[in-house]
Amino acid sequence: MRTAATRALLLFALAASLACARARKAPPPELVPVRVGTVVQKAVPVQIRNIGTVVPYNTVSVRALVNGEILQVHFRDGQDVHRGDLLFSIDPRPYEAALAQAEGALARDRAQRENADADVKRYADLVKKDYVTAQQYDAVRANAAAFAASMRADEAAVEKARLDVGYCAIRSPLDGRTGAVSVQAGNVVKANDAVLVTINQVVPIWVAVAVPERDLAELRRRQAAAPLAVAAEDPATGRPLAEGELTFIDNTVDRATGTILVKATFKNADRTLWPGEFVNASITLTTLADAVVAPRGAVQSGQQGNYAYVVKADDTVEARPLTVGRVTAGGTVIQKGLAAGERVVTDGQLRLRPGSKVEILPSEKTAEAAAE
Repeated sequence: MRTAATRALLLFALAASLACARARKAPPPELVPVRVGTVVQKAVPVQIRNIGTVVPYNTVSVRALVNGEILQVHFRDGQDVHRGDLLFSIDPRPYEAALAQAEGALARDRAQRENADADVKRYADLVKKDYVTAQQYDAVRANAAAFAASMRADEAAVEKARLDVGYCAIRSPLDGRTGAVSVQAGNVVKANDAVLVTINQVVPIWVAVAVPERDLAELRRRQAAAPLAVAAEDPATGRPLAEGELTFIDNTVDRATGTILVKATFKNADRTLWPGEFVNASITLTTLADAVVAPRGAVQSGQQGNYAYVVKADDTVEARPLTVGRVTAGGTVIQKGLAAGERVVTDGQLRLRPGSKVEILPSEKTAEAAAE
């Protein structure tokens, strides 16, 4: 019996020793490096965001309305001009001569009409006394009417000649900024031919944005209730550039792209926005008060829908199903599944499984600050 008991003790000791050895050799659970963010509760603007194009409020292509030689250019390339400023002078002498000729013809026909009117008065008395026939009286009246018609034609010719003389001085039709001058002094231009210069009105200015068709009904409803604010940002840095107001919604949807064109008016007094440049435009429809927002990168999509990995107090994770709302620039609005203050994984989800233990890395902003 003593031998059996000793053998049993030896076997038990050997098993315990092997178990301890296995325990010592088993590696600790691997830590998965991740970055995390905190779910917050805040007011979130509901926005439509897209690339916008800055376009002039008005554009005028200046052309000559008469033929002639350019005598002088009264502005520089890229100069600001005001409505009525003199831009080009065309040699007016041929048109001044034509005006003088038309005025002379008008004076001649006016004198002839006055004489014809006097004849009508004289013949009116004579025909009553039967000194002249009715046929002679009618001929005098017809002659007076012909001179009256001729005088009206002369008056129209004088007005046309005056317009031509006025067209020799080409003036700015609006306040704006000129582009490059295409014709210099000494060149001969033709009426309605080449563009002499293009003027863009940049104060105020428009930003044109293509809005998806699905947002049109909400956009129109919000626009009818109150003016909608539009912000323009630098597409490279995200720096705010200017704020304006939505003022135009096109009357048809582009079937090729499924979008509709809208325009926002910006005061642009400081000339921050320039025609032709691209900006990030955001149209604010409304603001959600006390919305639960998950940081960017936290929400993942799977076969069962949207979810996020929530980091618990012991640094293990659980996969939490979510009901999400709008995606904004600052994150995703969570309708159900998360609470303010919870930590969620924003980067490194590929290696995670429910129950995985994580090693929390510093955020990218913290790492950048430490490097600096």
